[in-house]
Formats: sequence, C-alpha cells, structure tokens
Amino acid sequence: MRKLKNSELDRLEIEEFKAAKKSPIIIILDNIRSLNNIGSVFRTSDAFLIEKIYLCGITAQPPHNDIRKTALGSTKTVDWEYAENTLSVAEQLKSDGVKICSIEQAENATMLNDFQPQPNTKYAFVFGNEVKGVSQDVINASDTVIEIPQYGTKHSLNISVSCGVVVWDVFSKIMKTI
Repeated sequence: MRKLKNSELDRLEIEEFKAAKKSPIIIILDNIRSLNNIGSVFRTSDAFLIEKIYLCGITAQPPHNDIRKTALGSTKTVDWEYAENTLSVAEQLKSDGVKICSIEQAENATMLNDFQPQPNTKYAFVFGNEVKGVSQDVINASDTVIEIPQYGTKHSLNISVSCGVVVWDVFSKIMKTI
C-alpha cells in the first residue's frame, strides 16, 4: 500500500465546494473560548460539507491566526455567521423547521449511537463552552439532547473531538439513507 499525495486526493476547489450540495447539518458553537477548537470545527465542517456554522457569544470569528492555524483554509469554504445570542439562533432555526440537537450530558439524553436522523430533515448541532457546556436555555429550546457515550474516567471530550465524532456519526447515518 502506498500513501497518497495531496494532489491525488481529488478534493474540491473552493468554488466547487461553494456550489456543492451540502449535507443537512448546521453547527452552532455556543461560547467556545479556544480558537484552535473553532478552527478544528471549520476543518471538520469542510470535510463533511456542513451547510453553515454559527459562531455565538464569545466564540471568536475569522480571520484570526489561531483559527487559521487549525482551519487550514476552511474558513474560506464553509459558510459562517456570527450571532451574539445562541438561543436566538436556535429559536430562528427551529422556526425554519430545523431540528435543534444539543450535544450535552443531560437527563434523558439520547445516546449518539441510538440517535437516528430522519430523512429529509435538517439538523443543527449545538456544541457548548469548554467548561460550562451548552447553556441551559439552549438545552431547554432543543428538540433533543444527544450524549456521546464515554467509558473512561474523564467527564467530557474536547469540543473539536466531540464535533468530529457527532458529525461523522450523523453524516454516515444520513448517507446510508440516500
């Protein structure tokens, strides 16, 4: 087996990405403090054709060197918008028919492995602050709360890791139904 060169990967150009049909997934970042995490979320979002990222509250916005370092150019491909209030974004998307899913450890949460996305449904996944998690008012407004099963001693995963796990899982489940 030979490792492929980047030139052999047949990736989209920026304009092709912009024109491509997007997955029915939106990301909402609720007060993320680490710029490296934000950049990583952009990079994951590029990989899985995420429709849009909402950067809310204290979440930093491109351009910024620490975002750029981990995003590797994906801030130019993935659509994004800043909003001061996460709850307002969730409520607006919900009124547009988008299902709001907070990624959090909460009572009666659905385990990610049990979550089954519905056909012809758009989802917005909310990822919360590295210390405080998703704000309670956003959880209250969510259609569901999804928890990533964990079996070790730590209480949580890094937000960029959580995003990668959730997006890959949901994206792969959606692709099986298409």
